[in-house]
Amino acid sequence: MNDIRNMTFYEFIMDVKEKNHRLPKEFYIGKISVAFTLCLKGDVQAFIKNEIISIFTDILTSAVIKEGCIVPVYCFMPNHQHIIITGTCIDSNIWKTIVSYKPKTGFWMSANKPEIGWQKDFYDHIIRTNEDIAAQVRYVLDNPVRKGLVLLWQEYPFKGSIGCKMEDVLLGII
Repeated sequence: MNDIRNMTFYEFIMDVKEKNHRLPKEFYIGKISVAFTLCLKGDVQAFIKNEIISIFTDILTSAVIKEGCIVPVYCFMPNHQHIIITGTCIDSNIWKTIVSYKPKTGFWMSANKPEIGWQKDFYDHIIRTNEDIAAQVRYVLDNPVRKGLVLLWQEYPFKGSIGCKMEDVLLGII
């Protein structure tokens, strides 16, 4: 890092922003699970209609199948999306899955809903092997409850799984 005493505020901010906050790409390969949160720019409430969610789910399905992954849970909140992606084999590539999904959905938004778009980056958390995947899935499913959108997660329409049964995940079968 540069000596901050000799930097302008702008130089300092750019120096901080440019730091790589991701693990190396090889950490996203194999039989692991990663939780992602993708946020929309501004306070746009775009994920409130089946049309967009259906299109995005189809794009996500294509991306996970191509890279040998499954999605134990996804949940579209009004202005962001939670996804847990799990690799099913030693060469499953979760990184390629998410960096395929996000630009394709971003392109769809720019072509069809130019008033909405993704924020530049996303949050991710590699789920450690000693963490309970069912507990992580329950946490994602409880987001609409915590936000006061529904009383029970089962009532929320914009959730699902891809390549597995959510019930099996919650029971610890997967």
